Amino acid sequence: PYLVDAMSFTEAEARIIKEITPYMSGEFTISNIKRVKYAESFFNDTGDKYYRMRLFFITINEKTGAEKRTSVNMLVQASTLKEAVEIIETEMDKTMVDYEIASATETPIMDVYPYSSEVEDRKEESA
Repeated sequence: PYLVDAMSFTEAEARIIKEITPYMSGEFTISNIKRVKYAESFFNDTGDKYYRMRLFFITINEKTGAEKRTSVNMLVQASTLKEAVEIIETEMDKTMVDYEIASATETPIMDVYPYSSEVEDRKEESA
């Protein structure tokens, strides 16, 4: 499984074929494409695994005093679960958001291909 930042399934398929083809011999097919939503991604070049971190952002309604929890998923590249948690804590400490880590799960993702304006620039040049 690969994670590709794309606007459509067609774009995702085209981008992953372009990225993978130089490393493959013979034919291959894209067997499945699914949507996933990550609010934020944190990459660590020394990490060899990707973790899905589910966080709750905690806000208080000023009128009622009621606590509201909003669930978000974040993707973290790290070598270990402990390192993934440390990365999230370091990054979240840079914000003013109250949060709680609800879960941390290693994903089967092999590699991530984020959006690149370089790819879009090449499309425009060839058009």
